[in-house]
Amino acid sequence: MNGTTAIDVVVQEIGARGFHNQRLEGHSATMSRRILQDLLEMCAPFRNDFDAGRIRQWLDFPSPGGRARKLDLVVAEPGDGAAAPDIDRLRLCIENKSVVTAHRNRTNRYDDLSDVMNVLHEKKPEAIVVATVLIGTATRVLNIPDRVKPFMDAMQFASTVLPRLSKGDESLWTDYPYAISTNSASDPEKTVKKFRQLPTRPPGRTDLVAYDYVLLAPVFIDNVHPPMVARENTLGIDVDGEYRAMLDRLCRAYTARWHV
Repeated sequence: MNGTTAIDVVVQEIGARGFHNQRLEGHSATMSRRILQDLLEMCAPFRNDFDAGRIRQWLDFPSPGGRARKLDLVVAEPGDGAAAPDIDRLRLCIENKSVVTAHRNRTNRYDDLSDVMNVLHEKKPEAIVVATVLIGTATRVLNIPDRVKPFMDAMQFASTVLPRLSKGDESLWTDYPYAISTNSASDPEKTVKKFRQLPTRPPGRTDLVAYDYVLLAPVFIDNVHPPMVARENTLGIDVDGEYRAMLDRLCRAYTARWHV
């Protein structure tokens, strides 16, 4: 690893784009790819299987069981023809969520992750399942995707609003007061507490219906100021330590389940 986490890369991408789109979860592919890259770099058994073609990656793959949702990242043995994964030989799945603009949505995002956990355990108990959640620490957020962008034509938005986003332009608050979503000071803590209820399991316990790791990442994103990873936070989360612990847990789980 080069010292930059997947969370940093996601936040940099949001800043370059100008705003976070909570509807599309546009950060998901970036998060998945970077975690995969870091895991390949630090976990030799995983890297050897990947380089040999025994396993491959797929983004946005339909969830098993006829459900409408897609899995953000799937790593599995290739199926016949190698064009699609063999979900019966699934080895790793990463699901990415965010609770930034409205913390009241924490329950819906929690339910989404709980559902994925149960479906994948029924399909392949040995599969390593990971959840990441961006948790917004800003007390107010300019809701660009829902309250600003839909009410302008594309050229107007691109010329008058987009260049001002995530640059520290305080006049955005007064220009678009109807687009402000507010979060209470206690909302991030409540969201962390909610997602801590997702069960996790040690590397050797594939019998437990649980995630192998739940990574909670505090971030400051208000679409007005430059976004940043909230390394200094009141949530008791050591962002870099948690990220390293996640990669270590995934490598140990992978080694225990496919390389003992």
